[in-house]
Amino acid sequence: MAVVTDPERGVGAVATAPVGAREEAMRFLLQTAADGGINTVATRPDRDGERLLGQAWPFPSPFRVTVRTVPLSEGLDRVEARARRSLERMGLPRGDTLLVSNAADLAGAEGRALWERMKALKDRGLYRRIGFCATMEDGPALLARRYQPDVVQMPCNLLDQRPVTEGTLSDLAAMDIDVHIASVFARGLLFASRESLPPHLAEHGPALSRVRRSLAEARVDPMQAALAFALNLPPAACVVASVASAAELRAILAASCAPKPDLDWEALALSEPAALSARTPISAAA
Repeated sequence: MAVVTDPERGVGAVATAPVGAREEAMRFLLQTAADGGINTVATRPDRDGERLLGQAWPFPSPFRVTVRTVPLSEGLDRVEARARRSLERMGLPRGDTLLVSNAADLAGAEGRALWERMKALKDRGLYRRIGFCATMEDGPALLARRYQPDVVQMPCNLLDQRPVTEGTLSDLAAMDIDVHIASVFARGLLFASRESLPPHLAEHGPALSRVRRSLAEARVDPMQAALAFALNLPPAACVVASVASAAELRAILAASCAPKPDLDWEALALSEPAALSARTPISAAA
């Protein structure tokens, strides 16, 4: 799970708890995750999520922790220092995986230097594995051949099935790379109303209505369908869903345990899913 500390996620979220209760809300969320069998926590170097995690880990902690880098535009030294600082903020001697936040950083002139910095952190034992986050537009398979990462994290969901249909997930798995599937809820698009769509996705409103109508006719909840699709992708080593509260997590765990629905999965994909790769937020849900 990726813990979201976004006040817009609503009542019950860690971020909306009173100041003195935020640590307890995070502790309850982590315990719920541990009890539910979740073994990976994905973090970002923003807001105060890392600090809250560091104050709330269960003991002993059952979690592997995945950390993202800050943008390369902040400088190589800053990237390395912040990767170390993330562990300090979380009170961890080492992390499981360090991911380049944006694959474009690896494709640029300083990409090789960035990768060497990350390899050095791995060699020193601060991180067990290194990798990168990518979209289909980044050419993840080509980057993987160039850098030979341990992990690649990329979006894949009901609406954008290109990593499956174009064979990217299978190509990465064939290179002995652990593939982490993210944006399983299409960054909130599966739950968004047509009125709340950002301008670059407005034209997809009718198609989204069709998808929701198909799920409703099959009596399948969108969350259940999204999780069933992601959890049944053989090349995926890990499925990452964002959560802001224990209540959200309980709903996700319940949906993930439901029987796989009998759906025409390919028919649910958008005809032009590339628009989903835009980095403009759709909603707080991911």
